[in-house]
Amino acid sequence: MKKNKLLFLFLFISSTIIAQKKAFVIFDSQGLKTTYQELFDQSRKADIILFGELHDNPINHWLQLELTKDLFNVSEKLVLGAEMMESDNQLVIDEYLTGLVSKSKLISETKTWPNFKTDYFPLIQFSKENKLSFIATNVPRRYASIVYQHGLDTLSFLSDKAKSYMAPLPILYDTSLSSYQEMLAMGMDHGGDNLPKSQALKDATMAHFIFENWKKGQTFIHFHGAFHSKNYEGINWYLKHESKRIKTITISSYEQDDLNQLDEGQVGIADFIIVTPTNMTKTH
Repeated sequence: MKKNKLLFLFLFISSTIIAQKKAFVIFDSQGLKTTYQELFDQSRKADIILFGELHDNPINHWLQLELTKDLFNVSEKLVLGAEMMESDNQLVIDEYLTGLVSKSKLISETKTWPNFKTDYFPLIQFSKENKLSFIATNVPRRYASIVYQHGLDTLSFLSDKAKSYMAPLPILYDTSLSSYQEMLAMGMDHGGDNLPKSQALKDATMAHFIFENWKKGQTFIHFHGAFHSKNYEGINWYLKHESKRIKTITISSYEQDDLNQLDEGQVGIADFIIVTPTNMTKTH
């Protein structure tokens, strides 16, 4: 009887133990669990790191800043850039980095996102404190809107100054890429075949300004939505057209309920996939 009571007590205690909560798990391209150390080791070997985020995910943003700090600790030849800043705002960013304008001016005179202060400003501030360049790589949204409404050919009617804020025309566009096929299917009732063309303009422009501001021996870490480098396409595809020799590494981000195994559809989409719980707190 005593043994039975002890067994019952043990089973009761065991059943009330709550598993340790995990904020994130990292998987490699094969869908196997890996470590932040491995992600860091591979990142420091790359010329360009394409860090695809979920825009409102706090763990993604924390890891972006931590990876930036760790890379800087081993090499000060670091350049930062982001989708979240548009190329016609580069002057204001440079003025902030050199101390000519205040944080409030930086925010009021650029098209910052709702979560800029918490998620992206720390990266710019890190650049300022360590005298690093921060590149606004995205095409001004008004030009992406023109393509969404009227197609890529209409960009030829823009002024030379306007064209300087985007990748050189004509924009190379491959309709067979899976990411654009996916957008085409999504956009049949929203812009039709112009939706992936607008995405292509953004991808091409980001790749253009990354490559233009990277020099051999440097590491350029770029932050953007995960879709922009998913399946090694998007920005990565355009970079490979700039130079096949350039070494890129892709990091993607994903949310799922169970962190023990990567969802099958995410295997192979990037060199590393950062997975966080679906119920992770959002930043906006």
